[in-house]
Amino acid sequence: MEEDLLYAEQIIKRWDLDSPFYTKLDYLFTGDRREAPQFVKSVNNLQSAMHFFVSESASSEKIVHAQKLMQVAMKRLEKEFYKILSANRDVLDSESVSNISSVSDDQNASEDEIGGEGISVSETVMADLKLIADCMIRPGYGKECAKIYKILRRSVVDETLYNLGVEKYSFNQINKLDWSVIEPKIKTWLRAEKIAVKSLFYGERVLCDYVFSSSEKIRESCFTEICKERAIALFEFPELVAKSKKTMDRMFRTLDLYSTISDLWPEIETIFSFESTAVVRTQAVTSLVKLGDAVRAMLTDFEASMQKETLKTPVRGGGIHPLTRYVMNYLVFLSDYRDILSDILADWPLQVQSPLPESYFPNTSSEETSISDRFAWLVLVLLCKLDSVADLYKDVAQSYLFLVNNTNYVVLKVSDTNLKIVIGEDWAEKHEQKLKQYVANYERMAWSKVISSLPVDPTVETLSVEAARDCFRRFNLEFNEAYKRQSTFFISDSKIRDVIKMSVARKILPGYRTLYEKYRGVLRDVDSVVRYAPEDLGNYLSDLFHGTGGPGSNNTSSYSSSPSSSVSRNC
Repeated sequence: MEEDLLYAEQIIKRWDLDSPFYTKLDYLFTGDRREAPQFVKSVNNLQSAMHFFVSESASSEKIVHAQKLMQVAMKRLEKEFYKILSANRDVLDSESVSNISSVSDDQNASEDEIGGEGISVSETVMADLKLIADCMIRPGYGKECAKIYKILRRSVVDETLYNLGVEKYSFNQINKLDWSVIEPKIKTWLRAEKIAVKSLFYGERVLCDYVFSSSEKIRESCFTEICKERAIALFEFPELVAKSKKTMDRMFRTLDLYSTISDLWPEIETIFSFESTAVVRTQAVTSLVKLGDAVRAMLTDFEASMQKETLKTPVRGGGIHPLTRYVMNYLVFLSDYRDILSDILADWPLQVQSPLPESYFPNTSSEETSISDRFAWLVLVLLCKLDSVADLYKDVAQSYLFLVNNTNYVVLKVSDTNLKIVIGEDWAEKHEQKLKQYVANYERMAWSKVISSLPVDPTVETLSVEAARDCFRRFNLEFNEAYKRQSTFFISDSKIRDVIKMSVARKILPGYRTLYEKYRGVLRDVDSVVRYAPEDLGNYLSDLFHGTGGPGSNNTSSYSSSPSSSVSRNC
């Protein structure tokens, strides 16, 4: 033990910071590095010698001398530890550290190995720090080592968060800001949060766990003091946003915030698993709860605003109502967050005064029942509002065409987007049948008089010349009247437009063509009676449903319902 003491004294004094022979530019763990393992070994031997001297009741001079040598060694190691941490910030960045799965303890790596295919620079630096920390913790100098570590690594965390654009806000600050100012801050937070959790905090936890692996207490203390307050401030921001004004335009950013925390929760729980960092986990959960509350409040306001909406003016030409576009596009965007919404709405069942009609109840799994019911209910509220708009049209045919346009828009939005997953394929199929019924009702109300003006089967039925003349005159009158009305109507979807045109043409043109070919030659005043050739009728029909006839008076007046003209629809 006395030989170990002499050897330790020889090595330690050579690196004594207060020695007149010490060169300030010299460091154990840089450059040559050959004496670094010898120095650490001598310190460990010195500690063993000190324990031996105490147990053997050795002279106090030897113990005091050994203690002084230990203080010299610790002072040296403190400087080395500080030097390594401060000089290697670039190789100890969180991303590099978090990507290292295992770190070598080999202190004798050659320069060729370091940074090459062998041991990386980051691994070497981490191994040096661990070696020094272990060496200082054994004789009871862990606090001195941890103090240096906390100061330097905290500055790294602060600098990284600053560069990510993370700022600390109060509720009053956020609540006073316009949404145009808050939204860019949310975008910054969304990006910063992922980097902070997956790289910064994770990397700091990996580095801390490795460097101070010999002391759980120091490991927890260092990580907590470096990251806890910064993480709390980071996770508090979503809560402040959630507690501020709740308007519908904030829905999707609120869901983005919820989604990000929810996705990162497993990492948050693992990284901040210490008891002393439980407050970080609590803050993350609190933000999730508040964000969920905000989403539910905004959905409630959305539904209430739809139900309170008073629609007093019909849409020109029976086209798509702005409310239809707004509601359906909003629901389409919401359906992209279906998994998150399922989580948020899981304990928030739909409360309505009457049960959903069977045709609106989606056949979905029990896990999705809440979100599916709510979306189906919102669509039902919309369709009921559209029914009230349809009643505003004076022309019943136009009211059905309005329902065709709007129902088709709703069905397409459900069928072609994630709404199909949320509400279900059965819903879309049932409403496609409802759409076909609206089309049939429109054709019946708009063109039945034109169709009935023709003989049932002109190929078999023989008319007198006078009867044929009356038939042409009646047809001319009914077609002119129908065309005049229909020329102001509008069908937005080209597919539906073509389907209706072809359907109407099939009901009119064959019978008229037969009548035309059979009696045109026998009428003396043919030019005044036969006003349309079959080709002309086809051209007139092909020009319909583009709304080119102008608004007219019949699509701005209120619809006066009567038993013969009432429209039976959704509600």
